[in-house]
Amino acid sequence: MGTIWVHAEASDGKVASITLELLAKARELGDAEAVYAGADADAIAAELGEHGATKVHATGDLDGGLVGPALAGALAAAIAGGAAPSAILFGTTQDGRDTAGRLSVKLDAPVITNVVDLTDDGGLVGTEPVFGGTTNVKTKFTADTPGIFLVRPKSFTAESAGGGVAAVEALSVPDLGATGAAKVQSRFVEESDGPKLDEAAVVVSGGRGLGEADKFEMVEALAKQLGGAAGASRAIVDAGWVPYSMQVGQTGKVVKPDVYIAAGISGATQHMVGMKGSKTIIAINKDPEAPIFSIADLGIVGDVHKVMPALLEALANR
Repeated sequence: MGTIWVHAEASDGKVASITLELLAKARELGDAEAVYAGADADAIAAELGEHGATKVHATGDLDGGLVGPALAGALAAAIAGGAAPSAILFGTTQDGRDTAGRLSVKLDAPVITNVVDLTDDGGLVGTEPVFGGTTNVKTKFTADTPGIFLVRPKSFTAESAGGGVAAVEALSVPDLGATGAAKVQSRFVEESDGPKLDEAAVVVSGGRGLGEADKFEMVEALAKQLGGAAGASRAIVDAGWVPYSMQVGQTGKVVKPDVYIAAGISGATQHMVGMKGSKTIIAINKDPEAPIFSIADLGIVGDVHKVMPALLEALANR
């Protein structure tokens, strides 16, 4: 399969889970190398190497500039200069989308988006769900340019490969012109006293069946009792009950916890796409015909306003 480049993302010296997931698949298919925009490549080289990257092609300090323009410009220049990765994998994140889109224009090559699996069939083939996840399509590049894939988080399992520290090599950023003038002035990080939604081992999500915004407190309380994270269906995010950062589903976060509890969620296809990979799914809904029960390992047919308080009480009395 040749060499596969993986866009590495990191924060505070810790590599993002999506990057480790992509490296697991990349090293299965070929020789995995990372590409990184930032000054702290040396700080993350050990973790990237442990997960299979033999090299880290790093831009160095962007001086507050945006990742997308700098990294896309650097990758395009490297490829024009003779670098020939078979494919470049990006996570479906803000920087991943931005960089992939800009690189697509520079290489005059398409991007395969919403990828949930990758296979080698004489070239890299992406599998993408369509029609709300009811059907999968497979797409393969036929041009000579590297394939650009945007992969959905939690499509692969991050696993250590036991590799050594990845070698850091410079990735030159060309003159970006006016595009390079944009600077990041500040960042907003939502405060949380528990695990991140897409990394939690237990997720408790609430939906329209809760009845009103105040009842979402039960979801948060149960998540806290179980040491997990609270999530939500799109319906109550659109209704303004909770922020978008809590949305689970095709247009929100994809989660694969050990336990997923769906409280008052009927189970629209859009939501189930984002959580059906959970190891154990527990659904609470008063409608026995609710679609969520079709994928649940344990179903509780009952009023969420009676079941949730009883569950909280039982946990408090343990």
